[in-house]
Amino acid sequence: MSKSHRTAARILFFLYLAAVLVLCFAQFKSTPDVPTTFLGIPTDKVVHFCMFFPFPILAFLAFDKYTESIPATLAFAGVSFVVGFLLACGTEWGQATLTNYRSGDRYDLLSDTLALAAGTLLVVFWDIFKQRRGKKRQKPESR
Repeated sequence: MSKSHRTAARILFFLYLAAVLVLCFAQFKSTPDVPTTFLGIPTDKVVHFCMFFPFPILAFLAFDKYTESIPATLAFAGVSFVVGFLLACGTEWGQATLTNYRSGDRYDLLSDTLALAAGTLLVVFWDIFKQRRGKKRQKPESR
């Protein structure tokens, strides 16, 4: 990834973080009417999943130089998952203690965590696939 692409990815990552904070802490005077469930899942939980799913992907694009080994990939993925989980815990704690118009919900945190896990697994599989594909291309042909 070129330096300009990495810079753009980092800007996008920080814009994403700002959007998550706005969505978690802004007080909206009115919101559109939406169904209470989507495929039998409470809509609020679907929204939380959608908010946190991109975190590991954007973190990987912004801060990883496409790791060269599986242990490095797993370490980076683990760190990004933990940081995302701490962000999710912080938003739920902040909603519960710092606002009187929002409440913290352990099921929101569960949705956030499932999204982080899904995004992290996607990043791990993606990076390992890239590593293996790159090694196949680098092998000298035997005659």
